[in-house]
Amino acid sequence: MGNPEFAIPTLKLLQKSKHEILAVVSNKPKQMGRGRTFRSTPVGKYAKENNIKLLEPTKLNEKVFINELKKLNADIFIVVAYRILPKEIIKIPIHGAVNLHVSLLPKYRGAAPIQWALMNGDKETGVTIFQISEKVDTGDILVQKQFPIFEDDNMLSLGLRLCNLGADIIIDTISKIEDGSIKKVKQNQKTVTFAPKITKEMRYINWSWPSKKIHNWVRGLSPHPSMYTTFNGKILKVFKTFVENGPKCKPGVVFQINKDSILVGTGNGLLGLLEIQLEGKKKLFIEDFLKGNPIGNNSVFGK
Repeated sequence: MGNPEFAIPTLKLLQKSKHEILAVVSNKPKQMGRGRTFRSTPVGKYAKENNIKLLEPTKLNEKVFINELKKLNADIFIVVAYRILPKEIIKIPIHGAVNLHVSLLPKYRGAAPIQWALMNGDKETGVTIFQISEKVDTGDILVQKQFPIFEDDNMLSLGLRLCNLGADIIIDTISKIEDGSIKKVKQNQKTVTFAPKITKEMRYINWSWPSKKIHNWVRGLSPHPSMYTTFNGKILKVFKTFVENGPKCKPGVVFQINKDSILVGTGNGLLGLLEIQLEGKKKLFIEDFLKGNPIGNNSVFGK
């Protein structure tokens, strides 16, 4: 069960493993783009292309869908970036349902663990395979592995790496479940932290923050949905930045323009802009952006 691109590495490894995929469950196709054509999720598209039985329920508690799941007679449900499963579905297979979560649970329970690890400037994160229970991300830990976060990581690079590493781990986990060698560990309730869904309000750059904090939030939300500011009355998305020491400069004010970067004042230090996108335009490196968008020293972002 899964929806986005991040879930496909697990699906591919399951295909190659000794385990049999009885069906794939994914969200129904949605109308997208200017033509409003119906498009399947990446997981749904992959299942169709590989002739795997595909179930696309509108609601998970529909009796017809639940009966279809029961008819599969599956031993286990594997969940990677899907939806919250109701109790009636969790209890169908003999081994229940297991989830691949990209954090070291109980740290970062919730919808955006990759984003918050980067936004908080963490140096390490990991992958947890856990037994799904009724309450979100609270089930027993089956396997957990720790991995470093690199300085140049953003949400996409870290997410892809963790999901590829996690795919190997989940195959190993279900083999251990099958032979009875898995050991379950209760989550420590005293160390729980949360990774709530990202809202539009969170994405607006507060230039009074320290440059390091803004930089980490840009990493955590790049390339999607991205942090943004305003410039000359238009939205300006920011995808790549760096931190620079420098003299105190008013937050949001351009301090220096270089060939390949723009240095902007923050609450502490300077933030270098490297890759941005002005509303209605393409994503550009600063060098290309400056050719058609003259910016002077003392120009102001965020007004």
